[in-house]
Amino acid sequence: MIDLKPLYEAVISGDAKTTKAITETALAAGIEPMTLVQDYMMPAMSEVGRRFECNEYFVPELLLSARAMKAALELVRPLLVASGAKSAARVAVGTVKGDLHDIGKNLVAAMLEGGGYEVIDLGVNVSPEQFISAVRDKGANIVAMSALLTTTMPAMKTTVEAFKQAGVREKVKILVGGAPITQKYADEIGADGYSESAAGVVGIAKRALN
Repeated sequence: MIDLKPLYEAVISGDAKTTKAITETALAAGIEPMTLVQDYMMPAMSEVGRRFECNEYFVPELLLSARAMKAALELVRPLLVASGAKSAARVAVGTVKGDLHDIGKNLVAAMLEGGGYEVIDLGVNVSPEQFISAVRDKGANIVAMSALLTTTMPAMKTTVEAFKQAGVREKVKILVGGAPITQKYADEIGADGYSESAAGVVGIAKRALN
C-alpha cells in the first residue's frame, strides 16, 4: 500500500512536481481518485487556509499550494468525470467589469477546486452579461465576484441588479470579496455571502448553498 501522507505534505509545501508524481503513482496503483481528493488534497488545502488565516502563510505560499493542487487535479478530474462523480457545485468566478486584478480571483478559484467545487474561471473585467451567461448556459450554481479597487466595487451592485432584471437571481447564490469589500457592503447589495479572504470562501460557499 502506498503511503499517501507525502501527497498531503506536498500540497501544503507547494511542491507541484512531487504532488503530480505521487498522484500518478497512486492512480497507477488503482487508488480511487476521490480518495486522493477527499482524504489528502482537500484536507491539505484546508490546512493551507488555516495557516493563511493565522498569518503563518502569505499570498506566495497560498499560490504555490494552489498550483500544486492544480497539478494533481489535472490528472484526477478527467477520471472523476468519467466515473460520474458529482462536484459539490459549479462556481463561476471572475473579477468584475473594469477591474483587471486576478491574484485574489485565482486564489479563490484554487481554494474552491480544492474544496471539491467545479470552477468556471471567467477571468478579469467580467461583465454582468458574462456572469449571467455562466448561470444560464453553463449551469453555475454560485457566482463569486472579486474586486480590488473601490472604483470597481459598484460593478458588483450592477451585476446583482442585472441578475434580477434577467430573472435568474433566484437560481444562483452570489458571493463577493476583495480588498475593499466588507460584510456591510455585501449586505447592502444583496449578496448571499462574503469572505474577507480566499481561505474562507469554501465555508462561505457551503453555507450559501445550505
